[in-house]
Amino acid sequence: MSHTSKYFKDVEQYRKDMLIKAELCGQPMQFTTTWGLFSPKAIDDGSRLLLQHIRINKDDNCLDIGCGYGPLGLTLAKCAPEGQSVLIDKDFVAIEYTEKNIQLNRLNNCQTFLSNGLNQVGKQRFTLIVSNIPAKVGNELLSLFLIDSYNHLERGGRFYVVTITGIRKYIERSFKDVFGNYKKIKQGKTYTVAMAIKE
Repeated sequence: MSHTSKYFKDVEQYRKDMLIKAELCGQPMQFTTTWGLFSPKAIDDGSRLLLQHIRINKDDNCLDIGCGYGPLGLTLAKCAPEGQSVLIDKDFVAIEYTEKNIQLNRLNNCQTFLSNGLNQVGKQRFTLIVSNIPAKVGNELLSLFLIDSYNHLERGGRFYVVTITGIRKYIERSFKDVFGNYKKIKQGKTYTVAMAIKE
């Protein structure tokens, strides 16, 4: 076997889907993933931290912004069976795998949208919005996320984010500007979970 053909053989294995099994919020969950999606080999620490510190009501209508392959939004759907969960991402591969994972977890209370921010969500309203905000999201896009989330929340609705701890002060200022409040739920060395309420 030539050196080149061995390389091609090695690369072919990267096309194969991976399977993650995890217990999240006390629920057994499974996720099919692929290279190119965020954290394809394991549930990332930020998402785990957020799910450990979130309050979910069984009838919450939930939105996951930037859902990836669905660990946050599908766990919310499992924990809120009397509500509906919407998962959005601007990456069509993420939406494709989220839809696979809805089937894999036998969920019937989910919708997905290929959406840049919340522009495809329409007039839907939510009681719980979550996002694992990427470190490099940029101030402009973060501002759009916050304003759109505020506008799509029911009064009394909660907005939870997990971010790298380095931008927690910026998140605090932004939450106070848009929502008028901010609560730090959990601060770790790497990640911080924070929330705001639409009063």
